[in-house]
Amino acid sequence: MSVQKITIFILSFLLSVLSLRAEIPDSFLSAAGIDPANSSVLVVDLASGDTLVSHNADKPLVPASIMKCVTTASLIDKVGTDFRYLTPVHATGRIRDGVLEGNIVVTGSGDPTMNSRHEPRSADFIAEIAEAVKKAGIDSIRGDIIVDESLWEGPAVNPQWATGDLSQSYGTGSHAFNFEDNARGKASVADPAGIFASRLRAALRGKGIPVAGERLEPKGRRLLGEHRSATVDEIMRSCMMRSDNQFAEALLRTVATADGKPGSFEAGARECMTLWRRDGAPTEGIRIVDGSGLSRANRMTSRFMSHVLRRMSVDPYYASFFPLAGQEGTLRRFLANTPLDSYIALKTGSMNGIQCYAGYKVDDDYAPTHTVVVILNNMSNRQSARKAVGDLLLSLFAPTASENTE
Repeated sequence: MSVQKITIFILSFLLSVLSLRAEIPDSFLSAAGIDPANSSVLVVDLASGDTLVSHNADKPLVPASIMKCVTTASLIDKVGTDFRYLTPVHATGRIRDGVLEGNIVVTGSGDPTMNSRHEPRSADFIAEIAEAVKKAGIDSIRGDIIVDESLWEGPAVNPQWATGDLSQSYGTGSHAFNFEDNARGKASVADPAGIFASRLRAALRGKGIPVAGERLEPKGRRLLGEHRSATVDEIMRSCMMRSDNQFAEALLRTVATADGKPGSFEAGARECMTLWRRDGAPTEGIRIVDGSGLSRANRMTSRFMSHVLRRMSVDPYYASFFPLAGQEGTLRRFLANTPLDSYIALKTGSMNGIQCYAGYKVDDDYAPTHTVVVILNNMSNRQSARKAVGDLLLSLFAPTASENTE
């Protein structure tokens, strides 16, 4: 046999081995509740670039909450991880004999964490303002409490969301000024700025500083203080661990304003698409309409998501946003007490008929070694689907392990 024929034989053999290795196991595709035609899987070795398993990697499907992986990655690219939301408070008009002949004006920055009930905690904004007003020598206010929400354009609620979600806390709006998660219990709040202003008037009154509420338009303004949020990496970690839609939508709109664009959902989505096209991501069939994944109009491919994850794998913060299997958040039971406990870090996404995972296999130092993407649509048995995904990951990364337990 000639050297050329031997070379061709070896190459063909290697290609056939790689091809077999990349095939999805029949046990996964035949698992109860999984629709193979509407499922997509891609697992890639970051060091070598080899594909361990692939199925429908270029098929656009509904991603649910794994959309948050793209939103957070996009904003890190725009502003870094040390960015903070800064919300200034001004007094307008002159102060005469302790009387402010004007208003207290709060300019919304889009901060989704203002007086949030969740981490990351920050100072009570109302207490901050009351203290700043007292320190400025103001004993009464002729004007009113004004909340400027002009930073962001368009509706507070994404028009692509289902009407039935809008009354729920998970479907609450995203405003230029957000307060207490824009929710009361499990119900959404339509006017968080109004609730805040009412609370602030009461707090000032409690300190002996009445607010007359006159409609005044005085000239001049004086900075009383500026509320600083936690760094955006802390906000993103909370968003990803708890899958907070309100946080995610604020982050999407910040993608737009960080680049000098209008703070609308549409502008944020366009900026995300532009960013990843420039990065060389395979964007055919991709559709981004929100930052949280609550809309069923979003479309994602495993290959696009894997590109984002690969690009972000070198960031020292990004992988830490993803819950660890068997330990945290939505993965607390997934792969618990198996060889992959603490070695798989994934964002989950679930809706009726949908179960998704996106993230990493990590090493002993929690550094990413592989990207993992699973998108299941038209799924009819969630428990079986979760088990099938767990068994697939065990077969890839711990083939001698016994079946996983959820």
